[in-house]
Amino acid sequence: MTLDRVVVGSYETNCYILSLESQALVIDPGDEFSKIEPYLKGKQVIGVLVTHGHSDHVGALGNFDEEKVYDFYNLNIGQNEIGPFTFEAIYTPGHTDDSLTYYFAGEGMMFTGDFLFKGTVGRTDFPTGNKASMRSSLKKISKYPDAHVYPGHGKDTTLEHENQNNIYFSEI
Repeated sequence: MTLDRVVVGSYETNCYILSLESQALVIDPGDEFSKIEPYLKGKQVIGVLVTHGHSDHVGALGNFDEEKVYDFYNLNIGQNEIGPFTFEAIYTPGHTDDSLTYYFAGEGMMFTGDFLFKGTVGRTDFPTGNKASMRSSLKKISKYPDAHVYPGHGKDTTLEHENQNNIYFSEI
């Protein structure tokens, strides 16, 4: 499996493309489809995963088949399979009440959207954000095996690093 990161939009949202042979999953196509499109050449997009509904994470959704878009409202919490991709959808409210984290156990990859960043967490002062839910979600995620964390903005990190160094984990 290959992973590409494309930074899009004025909020510099990380859009991720997972590819296996000629099939691809797109995670959070935030904006600027023209930047994403070159990474999809020669690939069949079999799914688009959305971590949450904020506009900087869904701005380019109109360029994809809506029947292949998966989010909190139409995806099973727990194990899922889309083509050759197997992953767990983990409900991680706090930043928003529709926040999902996607964990690809076989590859040790976790896509957290705006729930967890390197060294911090997502804001909880937006509508549907909630500090208590954020703490609960952090507690849930802290029990996962070490994974490479790919956030919705900024640099990637590891779950081990965040468990040991992120002040928000010390509050749970």
